[in-house]
Amino acid sequence: MKVTVDEDRCCGAGTCVLLVPEVFDQREDDGVVLLLDAAPAEGFHAAVREAANVCPAAAITVAETA
Repeated sequence: MKVTVDEDRCCGAGTCVLLVPEVFDQREDDGVVLLLDAAPAEGFHAAVREAANVCPAAAITVAETA
């Protein structure tokens, strides 16, 4: 899995951080998403997919890798 975020699209809702704090964080000054791990361990994959699906700004992209 490869995760990317579009900081320009992020609205700072923070849902991703609540779901997977091991992979996502937020900048202190404006709440924009920070990607902590672009290739998370398999145990986080389901939660990362959920974070991407519920992101109100569609700022998270998940690419499945072989």
